[in-house]
Amino acid sequence: MAELDLLGSILSSMEPPPALGDREARRAKEQTARLKKLQEQEKRLKVEFRKRMEKEVSDFIQDSNQSKKKFQPMNKIERSILHDVVEVAGLTSFSFGDDEESRYVMIFKKEFAPSDEELEAYRQGEEWDPQQAEEKRRLKELAQKQAEEEALKGPTVVNPNTDFKDKYSHLIGKVAAKDAAHTVEANKAYGCVPVANKRDTRSIEEAMNEIRAKKRLRRSEDEGPAPAANSS
Repeated sequence: MAELDLLGSILSSMEPPPALGDREARRAKEQTARLKKLQEQEKRLKVEFRKRMEKEVSDFIQDSNQSKKKFQPMNKIERSILHDVVEVAGLTSFSFGDDEESRYVMIFKKEFAPSDEELEAYRQGEEWDPQQAEEKRRLKELAQKQAEEEALKGPTVVNPNTDFKDKYSHLIGKVAAKDAAHTVEANKAYGCVPVANKRDTRSIEEAMNEIRAKKRLRRSEDEGPAPAANSS
């Protein structure tokens, strides 16, 4: 009996197990605490990163030998913080890079703001060479000027040194003679007589006499020879 009283006293002294709703509430409370801790840690890291960027930007401004500065690739949040620091400092900044992992920030002093050609080179992943860029610009302007001068001159007219007819007169003469001979052959084959050959220089009377003579000759040929006279 004493043992049962002892066991009962032990059980009564123990806390009852938490209900199902209490366990879920405790788990939610723990998750909230962890999330708050992560947020505080992230906030602290952002503050530290901003202080570091402010220090680097300040050193860049004080360095008279630097006109621009390239930073290592950063994530989106870090780039946003750096852009904000640069804007507050009165500088200019740009982000370059095709993908998120390789994207980086470059900052410039106001008096050394980049040109469109320089920005395009960085976007293409190329190094900027001012001397080479100036040479390209000069050649481009020269080519454009030459094109404008050619356009003002108008189309080019080619004048041969000698007339082609004089140069090839012997060939042209042969071709003309050959064409004339071909025309004569064609006239013979098809009964075509040149107009000059059709002209009759005889008088009308001569022509009529010739026609009458041809008729008499044709009539005599049709009648045949005359019969011989009988001697008996």
